[in-house]
Amino acid sequence: MKKILIIGAGFLQNFVIQEAKRLGYYVIAVDGNKNAVGFKSADKFATIDIIDEQKCLEFAKDEKINGVVTAATDYGVLTSAYIAEKMNLPGLNYKAAKLIKNKYLVRKKLYENNVDDTDQFYEINKNTNLIDLSKKISFPVIVKPSDGSGSRGISRIDSTKTLEQSCVNAMEYSINGTAEMESFIEGKEYGVESFVYNNEIRVLGIMKKWMTEPPYYAELGHAIPSGLPEYIENKIVNYVKKAIQTLGINFGSVNMDILVTDAGKIHIIDVGARMGGNMIGPCLIPYGTGINYISNLIKSAVGDPIDWSVRDKNAVVSKILAFAGGKVTRLPNFENIVDENVEIYHKIEINQMINEYHTNLDGSGYIIVKDKEINSAIKSANEIYKSIEDTIFERTSDD
Repeated sequence: MKKILIIGAGFLQNFVIQEAKRLGYYVIAVDGNKNAVGFKSADKFATIDIIDEQKCLEFAKDEKINGVVTAATDYGVLTSAYIAEKMNLPGLNYKAAKLIKNKYLVRKKLYENNVDDTDQFYEINKNTNLIDLSKKISFPVIVKPSDGSGSRGISRIDSTKTLEQSCVNAMEYSINGTAEMESFIEGKEYGVESFVYNNEIRVLGIMKKWMTEPPYYAELGHAIPSGLPEYIENKIVNYVKKAIQTLGINFGSVNMDILVTDAGKIHIIDVGARMGGNMIGPCLIPYGTGINYISNLIKSAVGDPIDWSVRDKNAVVSKILAFAGGKVTRLPNFENIVDENVEIYHKIEINQMINEYHTNLDGSGYIIVKDKEINSAIKSANEIYKSIEDTIFERTSDD
């Protein structure tokens, strides 16, 4: 029996752990949280910080693993690539993994190779002279932590008035204390999920996205199909493939966020060398494309043949339980809501205080709706969301 090591054992990684078990592999998981939910599903686990590459490698060697993978977290990308390289296992090139972790270097590489339509970018660190920089900037711009995740530390800057505080805030959410700044683009945001295997880049799906209003930039949900014209989707596929080649991503999942303007210009705003979060792997891609994405992710990591055959394919919508905040007074009867086309994943409890939704970390769960038609799926997801929100906060139609 082959052994696979999963880097990270949180809620989203647990789907990978469970699928690996279903496929018949011996599953080992590591996570810095001793109470990680995925530990309950794994055959064996260890409490190790997933950004500690050397400790994770030593553990992997002791366990004589046959493959390693991470999913839905940027923090496990470097470690899984490091282990794969040191143990000669299938995996992402470690040099590419280090590049992807730095948003400024990614933007620089894309710009130098004319990959997309972004026209200005800057690196920000504690030594940056913001007064001099302000003279070069064409406002508005957006600043983000160079190695952050979960939409934290991101803000739009319209003038020099908020430049310093926005840059300081972005750097505070960065592990290496730096930030990346680029043009703020007025456009609609989409997600793109791809997979690299045997020198072939396969764009699995282009997803419509809903986002929070400024000043926060957090996801509210996804949908397949995207609703974009075919010629725009084809253009996105070409841009994404060129970006993957330019960044040297040689193996595994690639998650990108892009903006499409009314003029049809395309801007790549984020790249992750791992499976996307927010239920993209377990629900959006398999339900929307008919491909068993997580199964292929696992099989590729241990060197087993993968299967791109398409099974049942539907329109699919995900909606994050992103509330305005408050105290939970009662729970809905979730069993009466869920059926063969509706799934709900939540962490809502009686008397719980829910934060106002500003970043992905404030989310309380997910609604997933499948249907044959996308507008019907969207309508159902919105109705279920409102029903849950009104119930847990005891809101009435007069509120």
